Amino acid sequence: MGIIIWLIVGGVVGWLASLIMRRDAQQGIILNVVVGIVGAMLAGFLFSGGSIGDGITIRSFLLSLLGAVILLAIVNLFTRKKVR
Repeated sequence: MGIIIWLIVGGVVGWLASLIMRRDAQQGIILNVVVGIVGAMLAGFLFSGGSIGDGITIRSFLLSLLGAVILLAIVNLFTRKKVR
């Protein structure tokens, strides 16, 4: 059941981050899930935030979203040479 929660939350976070960074038209659902999960790990590493294993809280969701946005900004630097 935990992996299903990771996939759903990762998909939502990745989708929201791609909308914020205006990359939604270029990504599919699989990439949204990957960006969301990697963004959550990035935020956990950078900000020592709560993990999904501790339960989904507003703080952990927002930190995951922030991590996913940072990840997409880094990707934008390498693909477009500018951050939107």
